[in-house]
Amino acid sequence: MDAATRLWLPPLTLAGCVRGVMLRDTRGRGLSAVERENYFPATPLVQLFWWAEGSSEWLATPGFSVPPPERRHVPALFGGPFTLPTHTRNPGEMWAFKLLMLPDAFTALTGIALDRHVNRVVDVREALPADWCDWAEAMSAAPDDAARLRLLEAFLLPRWQALGAQQPGHRYAAWTEALAVRAATSATGRSLRQLERRIKAWAGLPLRELRAVSRAESAFYSVAAAEGAGAVNWADIAADNDYADQSHLCRETRRLTGFSPEDLRRRIQAEEAFWAYRLWQ
Repeated sequence: MDAATRLWLPPLTLAGCVRGVMLRDTRGRGLSAVERENYFPATPLVQLFWWAEGSSEWLATPGFSVPPPERRHVPALFGGPFTLPTHTRNPGEMWAFKLLMLPDAFTALTGIALDRHVNRVVDVREALPADWCDWAEAMSAAPDDAARLRLLEAFLLPRWQALGAQQPGHRYAAWTEALAVRAATSATGRSLRQLERRIKAWAGLPLRELRAVSRAESAFYSVAAAEGAGAVNWADIAADNDYADQSHLCRETRRLTGFSPEDLRRRIQAEEAFWAYRLWQ
């Protein structure tokens, strides 16, 4: 992995709010057209991203998310949770900063219900409160990634602390179950339908979808561990990560990433376009 492509993990004080920041700078690397493609899995996370240089084209690839009807490129974009993977391409060199936030934390901070923003990417000015738009503009004007990280902490930390919700970060599985428990014990009305409605308002996605992503993440790390041990047994991976069987693992992996488990494993190891997956290994 090139040093200019890296993952920033938040301090403990923001770990219940921010999952991470993906930093990508391809200037001067001379990447080919194929190497400038990008594959991203489906995700329950809220995405805020800034373009310091360059741009991105959303590709219409079968099995992947559908590009918006109008292609627009602005310095700062807001994206909700995605139920399908995404395939993009950078026309040339690029330099970008992508903030990933836990959806319930984002909703608590902004008051924005995410169910209407699933599978959408828009200009931040169309979605965010005024103070967040001002912050996004300051982030766009920052001279480098280090300055953007300082602005990120200075803006989010006092707001997160004011909620009294300083929780350590978790992988999706623990976060999903904590969300389900909170939905079951908050407010009045605890029928299954009311719980599902509450979770969908907080996270944008139903609980079953969040649990599917949790299984996929767990399997992702199990594969990495198995590779380190010298062999990957897909039946064992499925059994160890709450899939009904290997076929269930294959179906869900293809739906969430666009690829079979073995094809995805091979591509992550070999292809530049899968840099986003390698960041989390």
